[in-house]
Formats: sequence, C-alpha cells, structure tokens
Amino acid sequence: MFDKTVDKVKNFNKLRKTQSEMKKQMEQIFVSNEYHGMSILVRGDKKIEKISLNGIENKELKDFLNDSMKQVDKKLEKQMRGHLGDLGFGDL
Repeated sequence: MFDKTVDKVKNFNKLRKTQSEMKKQMEQIFVSNEYHGMSILVRGDKKIEKISLNGIENKELKDFLNDSMKQVDKKLEKQMRGHLGDLGFGDL
C-alpha cells in the first residue's frame, strides 16, 4: 500500500514537472495575425500579448479576453482534477 502511494507521488511529481516545462515552452511561442485593420499577438499558452484595432492598441480588450481565458482554464483544471481522481490520483 505504501509503495503504491510513493509511486503515485513520484508519477504525479513527474507529471507536474513535465507540465511546467511544457508551459515554459508554450510561453516562448508567438503568433501574429492581421486582418482588416485588426492585429493580434498571441503566445503559445493562448495569452494575448497585444491586440490592436485600426492601429490603436486596445489594452482593455486584451485584459478582458485574457481574463475570460483564465476563467476557462480554471474550469478545465477543476474538470481535470476529477479525471485525475478517476485515474487513481485522487488520494494524493
């Protein structure tokens, strides 16, 4: 029983380390797009760095969209915790 728990903790820590490394890599990826006077710069982790409409940067819209994405991430995280519990990680 103790060995199984230790193995689960090791696997969970390995998963978290991998997740952290992937997050850092995604933050270094950038995509820029322009269309009909609109432009956007988005990181690989889907955080908007800059958004402009007709050449005018719109920080308020950027913050609104990033906040909305953060709320989605929180809901997904909660759902993923449930799935981890189903996989036997719920007792950590």
